[in-house]
Amino acid sequence: MFGDKNYYCLVAGLKEFALEAENKGFDAKEIVAEIRAELSRRDRGYLDLFYMYYDVENLVAVRSGRNRLSSLGNYSREELEEELKSPKRLPKSMRQVIEAYNASEQDEVDEEEITIDTTERFERSLFAAYYEECVHSRCGFLKAWSEFDRNIRNLTAALTARRKGMTASEFVVGKDEIAKVLSRSSAVDFGLKGELDYIDQVMAAVADNGNLMEKEHRIDMIKWNMAEELAIFDYFNINGILSYLVKINLVHRWTSLNASYGKEMFEQLILSFSGKEMISAAEKRTEQ
Repeated sequence: MFGDKNYYCLVAGLKEFALEAENKGFDAKEIVAEIRAELSRRDRGYLDLFYMYYDVENLVAVRSGRNRLSSLGNYSREELEEELKSPKRLPKSMRQVIEAYNASEQDEVDEEEITIDTTERFERSLFAAYYEECVHSRCGFLKAWSEFDRNIRNLTAALTARRKGMTASEFVVGKDEIAKVLSRSSAVDFGLKGELDYIDQVMAAVADNGNLMEKEHRIDMIKWNMAEELAIFDYFNINGILSYLVKINLVHRWTSLNASYGKEMFEQLILSFSGKEMISAAEKRTEQ
């Protein structure tokens, strides 16, 4: 986008502070905080919306009475509890979801003013609202990534539901065209082979009856590769930084879930992202 701010110094230093010592010292939250401190006000807004994905997960967890929360969200447990009671800080569409479900539970719903189907699971409605916020963002990477993330989430859910003899429409999030096709189609590939380049990879991963961790790892590697692809020419702006942070988030996840996979992805992060190497690559492209 015209007017994007470039962060040459920040990018050049990312490897230095992100990859100190071994995987043992990896701290995703600290990396995000250091990056956020260097961003413009506009780009901090994009960063906060990007990480609001974890706030959605945490809001669902708190509402369900679960104790374990992601450390990558923007809000503390106390702030999440307050938003669930009386939302003020979340984007408008997400506030409306929470307000609708609160009113429904208190039998205060005016049927003539209903715009949100509160018979659906709260999680589906809140994630649908979150994704809509992202796809209308002016940040190119955030918009493209959220569309991809929603699609791969829905595709995985639809394939899993089909394998278990369940109705895909109960698990698909959103009302976009891909979601509608996944909810209705009985075709093996949902008729999406020409629409989603990664559908074969996802189908193969979901169909694998082997180790669940391996299956999850294969899906996350599709995400890793897409993050790179979506920002392939964006070395120094917010698109490139968010692409990098997708990888940080994945390393964070696997460091917690599985030491072996976490180490593997950490090593890939080292190999795939070096600020100095990116500057060199950008200079070569300029010369060509």
